Amino acid sequence: MAGKISMGARREVLSAMMERYRSAKRAEKGRILDELCATTGWHRKHAVRALRQRAPVSPGSVAALRERKRRYGATIKDAMTAPWEASDRVCGKGLKVMIPTLLPALEQHGRLQLGQADRDRVLVISAATIDRLLVDAKIAASGGRRRRAGYYSAIRREVPIRTFNDWNSPPPGFCEVDMVAHGGTSVAGSFIQTLTMVDVATGWTECVPLVMREGSLVVEAINRAQSLFPWLLRGVDFDNDSAFMNDVVVPWCREQKLEVTRSRAYKKNDQAFVEQKNGAVVRRLMGYGRFDGVETARVMGRLYAAARLYVNFFQPSFKLKEKRREGAKVIKRYHLPSTPYERALAHPKVTAAVKKRLRDQYRSLDLVALLAEIRATQDELGNRVDRRAGQARGLQPARTNTAPATAATFAKTLGKTVTVGEPRATHRRTHRPSKTRVRMPSKLDPHIAARTHAFGILAQSEFNLVGNPLYGVALKRPSPSLARARLLESLIRHHGLHFLSSALRPPHVSAAHDRDVMRTVRAKRARAAGTSPAARADGRSAGGFRNGVLRCASRLSWRISR
Repeated sequence: MAGKISMGARREVLSAMMERYRSAKRAEKGRILDELCATTGWHRKHAVRALRQRAPVSPGSVAALRERKRRYGATIKDAMTAPWEASDRVCGKGLKVMIPTLLPALEQHGRLQLGQADRDRVLVISAATIDRLLVDAKIAASGGRRRRAGYYSAIRREVPIRTFNDWNSPPPGFCEVDMVAHGGTSVAGSFIQTLTMVDVATGWTECVPLVMREGSLVVEAINRAQSLFPWLLRGVDFDNDSAFMNDVVVPWCREQKLEVTRSRAYKKNDQAFVEQKNGAVVRRLMGYGRFDGVETARVMGRLYAAARLYVNFFQPSFKLKEKRREGAKVIKRYHLPSTPYERALAHPKVTAAVKKRLRDQYRSLDLVALLAEIRATQDELGNRVDRRAGQARGLQPARTNTAPATAATFAKTLGKTVTVGEPRATHRRTHRPSKTRVRMPSKLDPHIAARTHAFGILAQSEFNLVGNPLYGVALKRPSPSLARARLLESLIRHHGLHFLSSALRPPHVSAAHDRDVMRTVRAKRARAAGTSPAARADGRSAGGFRNGVLRCASRLSWRISR
């Protein structure tokens, strides 16, 4: 009956029992307290305080609370604002430590003038009292808006935290629950969500599509998944999403006798089991496109109905066996890959009736038929991803394969369509016309044109390069830059530097620049006069004629080494 009567009815019950309680003996008082607590739902200590009130409370009145004598008056409250501002508005705990330093400084500058009694109270004030006295000042400083803790935050604080290391090999029935958003590249608007539930002990995975994020839909999805699991659910572990931490999902789970826990905020490793299945199952089946609408949710339900049997009975997965740290290195050991069905048969906590039902179901399944159903449903979803079915945004429709009529027909295509492309239509990308890149003009364009013109001169020259010993040396070298340097050297020797510089000169290079280059070449020739012909032909002399030509050619803005 507790919690079902109004406050007025509680006052009437209290008034009826108060006189009887005062005149009763000790044993009778205990029975009256038990009766009052059972009727009103009050705590026993609160019931004792209510019955010991001096004046009886009438049904239509409210008892006046006795106010505690205030120790810190308006003077102290006003005096705390200046130190708070002087401390750059720190919290109460920080201000408590700074008061012995701030108070003499403010008194010295004439901001505070406190009596000895008030000064002593300010020095011994507690951090909680400081925060309580500064409430009005903080509200005024924030523009009259007070930040209140959200309702869902209170529910979140009531749910205990469970980390990854707190599982300790639980029996089948304890699940991690998470949401996968199918919003594509944008989370604007409404789109489909997938509720993923993974059994920690066996890895059994169930996926249910949701049209939108709403607490009542989450309850229906968990109830649907509970009917699909081979065993009863014992507990659910959520993240801190408001779709789970609300006044609909958490009370419903507790009514179903489910142990409710949550992970730490921003610690995805606390839900490592379901996070792994989000990628290995949901994203592998659905991809990363955007899906919305009730009809699309129905198609996704058909896909998950076939995929749950394929994944849980035929697809093996790894499970962590141990993890240890050696210095900065973390060493992990895994069990042999096995399916959730095999782990359920090997688990001692699973009953014999459940194991027999799983064996019978396993013998009735066809792996190829399940895969054919998955591919056919993915082809249908491929036309719906990113609203491609209605051509709403002018995109090219997805390329879909014709669904095979039977599993035998589908089996004949396995292994023969590898080169065709991605078999999952949900992972295919739409064909978009490629954009023609317009080349922007560059400051190097004159130099590139001069270089091309120089190569044309070298190719059309009537000079017999084959008989030239320098050309023979260049042919022995694998580097093309050295061969170009040899050819340029021969051309300069027989035709003159003025001819070549005029041909290679860019439009912005003047004739005076050519004269400087020729003067530099003559100096190089003079310094190279003492060099032997063999060394000069081989090109190993640092001050040789070839190096001088290379430096002069670089001054002509033509990179001969490229």
